Amino acid sequence: MTHLELAADHGHPVAQAPAADSPLAIRGLTVSYGEKPAVFSIDATIAPGSMTAIVGPNGAGKSTMLKAALGVVSPLSGTVTVFGQPLDIQRARVAYVPQRASIDWDFPARVIDVVLMGLSRELGLLGRVRDSHRKTALDCLSRVGMTDFAERQIGQLSGGQQQRVFLARALAQEADLYLLDEPFAGVDAATEKAIIDVLKSLKDQGRTVVAVHHDLSTVTEYFDHVFLINVRKVAEGPVETTFTSANLQDAYGGRLGTGQIEELALAAG
Repeated sequence: MTHLELAADHGHPVAQAPAADSPLAIRGLTVSYGEKPAVFSIDATIAPGSMTAIVGPNGAGKSTMLKAALGVVSPLSGTVTVFGQPLDIQRARVAYVPQRASIDWDFPARVIDVVLMGLSRELGLLGRVRDSHRKTALDCLSRVGMTDFAERQIGQLSGGQQQRVFLARALAQEADLYLLDEPFAGVDAATEKAIIDVLKSLKDQGRTVVAVHHDLSTVTEYFDHVFLINVRKVAEGPVETTFTSANLQDAYGGRLGTGQIEELALAAG
């Protein structure tokens, strides 16, 4: 029996809501690096206008799930729809903020140039930047508190500042679905607050936010929905009914102490 077959034996299939109205719907998603699956037969239905945390232990497949949904990595099987249609049709409605570690920070680009990349569809093949484009980029930098750094080379910024700039690039896209991979990793407290304030403002505008998240202590404060994963799907739904002791134990096993699990679940209500 292969690793994939073993994973299938231990899966927990559950009924899924219709995907037609979901900003992001994933069905049967499997990604494998060699013989071992990174994610196996994942189903997910992201609620419109929600802020959803993708949560699980290291190596659980959180980032892989997000990248496969975006087509950054190729799945072995499964389907992904965005607002009821294939990603290629709806790509303009999706903005992505990658992990900082995946970016070449030595690339000779100014901060404002990075944000203008979010307007690539408006700029066209010739990339002609008009005053209106520059104003939009500066407005987005203002929303993340980075206007004064517009002419700075991106590699000269701190980690938190770089993260704010790539969030500003995503804001420039005026997307309906924002996907973020570890947006709070390695940033200072001020940057974390600035980022979460922007994300909550997007939710208030009816946009949908999905973020790979590593800090379990802030899940209940930052998010209203959660998707728990450990290679396979463990649970998904509203934080208050899904971020439970049983689901955390299923996702993390012995990696979290019983007291810590109970404390986190209690915070969820």
